[in-house]
Amino acid sequence: MELICPAGTPSSLRAAVDAGADGVYCGFRNETNARNFPGLNFSPEELAEGVAYAHRRGAKVLVAINTFPRAGALDLWFEAVDDAVRAKADAIILCDIGLMAYAAETYPEMRLHVSVQAAAANPDAIRLYVDEFNAKRVVLPRVLSVPEIARITRATTCEVEVFVFGGLCVMAEGRCSLSSFATGLSPNMNGVCSPASHVTYEETGGSVVSRLGGFTINKFAPGEPAAYPTLCKGRFKTGLATGYIFEDPVSLDAATLLPGLKEAGVTALKIEGRQRSRAYIENVVRSFREAISALNEGRAIPAGALQPMSEGQSNTLGAYRKTWR
Repeated sequence: MELICPAGTPSSLRAAVDAGADGVYCGFRNETNARNFPGLNFSPEELAEGVAYAHRRGAKVLVAINTFPRAGALDLWFEAVDDAVRAKADAIILCDIGLMAYAAETYPEMRLHVSVQAAAANPDAIRLYVDEFNAKRVVLPRVLSVPEIARITRATTCEVEVFVFGGLCVMAEGRCSLSSFATGLSPNMNGVCSPASHVTYEETGGSVVSRLGGFTINKFAPGEPAAYPTLCKGRFKTGLATGYIFEDPVSLDAATLLPGLKEAGVTALKIEGRQRSRAYIENVVRSFREAISALNEGRAIPAGALQPMSEGQSNTLGAYRKTWR
């Protein structure tokens, strides 16, 4: 299985490649990129230099153009595809079918991947991208169990890529109606479900209350670590109980599931986190490189090695085990 790693900057790209990534995914410094944050991402010239660096070391570069174009502003997205091809990227990761049609018709030799933002989570949806646009790989949403992934790989000729570490989303990726309602911003176009501009913390009587867009997400007891407020990881009160109804505020770590994912026919393992630091990326990539080597050599896969790198210093298997369904 290939190890696909994030790169928010040229230095992170080099760190990921040097740490053992088979492939790196990154995006341009504009709104064609769902992680269009200040201080991150690539100019066309930086991308070309990054691709050359990766290719000299046997690694691939995949370019994410994973937002939905605005009406009347298509040229920016077309130019991003053109720039990725000129930079000699190994694949373009797309979610919009109109943009995928442009890429497939203009550059028929270019390898196309279906972004997780497309939320293609069943064989029929994936087959559409394969039949119509010759898509070679689909990135599955983080809402599927290992048996469900296995059923998909058996039913399609398309390569399958899944997330194995980092931020966890239990919604239809990039289309979370909950966070859109709370903030008025699109997670796809603005790149984050909990924009910092809409987050507040308030201390009352030693307790800390976190809010997103004015909605209370969590209340922490005195001394309890206060996690960043994300709606699907909030602590809510229902008629049955008070607790984390959807998911705990922790990171996904599927290292122990690598044997099952390999058996399920998964082609590539994806690490989340283009906004993360170079040191984070280097540590996570080296750890998963070792885990894959252990798997291939029949050795035990180290568990919990990345706990210090995780949100809340804790990990979950998330929807792979679906205890919440």
